[in-house]
Amino acid sequence: MPKIVFVTGGVLSSLGKGIIAASIAKLLRAQGVNANAMKIDPYLNCDAGTLNPFEHGECFVTIDGFECDLDVGNYERFLGITAVKEQNLMMGSAYKAVIEKERKGEFLGKTIQLIPHLTDEIKRRIEHAVQKTGADVLVVEIGGTVGDYESEMVLEAARQIKYSSDKHDALFVHLALVPTIITGEQKTKPLQHSVKALLARGIMPDVIIGRSDKPLPKAIREKIALFCNVSPEQVFFSPNVSTVYEVPLVLRDQGLAQAIADKLDLKLKDKDLEEWEALVKKFKRLSEGDKRVKIGVVGKYAVAKDMYMSVFESLGHAGVHNDVFVDAELVDSEGLESGKVPLDALKQYDGLVVPGGFGGRGVEGKISAVKYARENKIPYLGLCYGMQLAVIEYARNVLGLKDANSTEIDESTNYPVIDILPEQKDVKEKGGTMRLGGQKEKVKKGTIAWELYGKKDEIEKRHRHRFEVNPEYIERLEKAGMVFSAVSEDGVKMEIMELPKETHPYFMGTQAHPEFDSRLEKPEPLFEAFIAAAKARK
Repeated sequence: MPKIVFVTGGVLSSLGKGIIAASIAKLLRAQGVNANAMKIDPYLNCDAGTLNPFEHGECFVTIDGFECDLDVGNYERFLGITAVKEQNLMMGSAYKAVIEKERKGEFLGKTIQLIPHLTDEIKRRIEHAVQKTGADVLVVEIGGTVGDYESEMVLEAARQIKYSSDKHDALFVHLALVPTIITGEQKTKPLQHSVKALLARGIMPDVIIGRSDKPLPKAIREKIALFCNVSPEQVFFSPNVSTVYEVPLVLRDQGLAQAIADKLDLKLKDKDLEEWEALVKKFKRLSEGDKRVKIGVVGKYAVAKDMYMSVFESLGHAGVHNDVFVDAELVDSEGLESGKVPLDALKQYDGLVVPGGFGGRGVEGKISAVKYARENKIPYLGLCYGMQLAVIEYARNVLGLKDANSTEIDESTNYPVIDILPEQKDVKEKGGTMRLGGQKEKVKKGTIAWELYGKKDEIEKRHRHRFEVNPEYIERLEKAGMVFSAVSEDGVKMEIMELPKETHPYFMGTQAHPEFDSRLEKPEPLFEAFIAAAKARK
């Protein structure tokens, strides 16, 4: 029977439950257990497509086209998997499913209640995720913090699974903050109260992980064990580290995998994380050395890197494999547009990235960055919106179409070089209506893209967009020197654009989101070549 590991969080959010869940699955997989991961978000949204990136970070997209929580991206990067939509449940869809079943009369006149009908739906979704992933152990991360109202039914469903199963079939891992106060003392009281809140919901944690700024000494771990009803051997810590990829190694060295295996009656094989550990050591060595490149990521969400998490992770992966540390930072496109950030400030960067996005805010700042990169021969990588804006910039400043724009930004533009997909023009709802998920692309022989993707004639990349390069302008753009090196299966949609090497050292744009495919062990080709070009320029 498949086994379930529930990961809960206490005290406050953003402690790293997703990294812990991914690390647990990573450790189990490394020792021969077929483990996978799932995220349950308590929000009443049905997916992450309309969530504000300022509040929730990037929207990750699965290969089968589900707009999901960014932690699913962590699962993919840590486990080397390609996730599916069943690995992220947003509670809005569970509530919706129950109500739709009631409307169809599937409950045969019963009074519909949160328990058992909603909890049964949650349990069904977890079982479905087990089936779709084929996992022998599914690590289920429960979003939010114990005590949040919206998490109550998720915790209740998890409690039911735990206590209706064999004692070796489910366990709870609880992650909570152990802060260090001004005197330098590590305080366990917040963690104790979060465990108390968990106990009030009928859940006894099997394993406790203290999130701290430094390792927890034996005395602190023994104190946690005493007050939280676990043995000292079941108390672990997750301290601050230089890279999240170090977390599995820190937990491995404390014996977490064996502790979980003992609880679940699993047999671990004598395997290790040699390649992973070598890459982490290399990353740390590079981060302390002077072999560095500086990359500017130009976006309107220039507040926190979580908003472009996969982009920053992909840049880091590419740096390790190019033997340089990538010092990547956000550049405020609104600042560039208003003049608060001078355009000349871009000269400090060895490469510029314009990531995906929507809407007109800060767009002229992004376009000015594209122009600066093109004219000053700075390596450039445009992702989704970043490719569209590169086409707009080229149309304006090379073709001379000064009013060129996207109809997303200016519906009345005289030169709509970027226009909406025909099938999207009559769509009324914003949620889940875009061109989403894996799309096949035909790559043209002899192009830079064809070389970078191993001379493959066809690749598959994930998409999330509504607008495309307008076919009416393709011939003119190509005559002016732009190369469209990949197209959609039907040959209508432009997927990758590039400028020839003789005119620019590296100028690439892709309608897809290749950042979702990058791994520490194997960087995504466009990113790896981009950092190589930045290193060469440096």
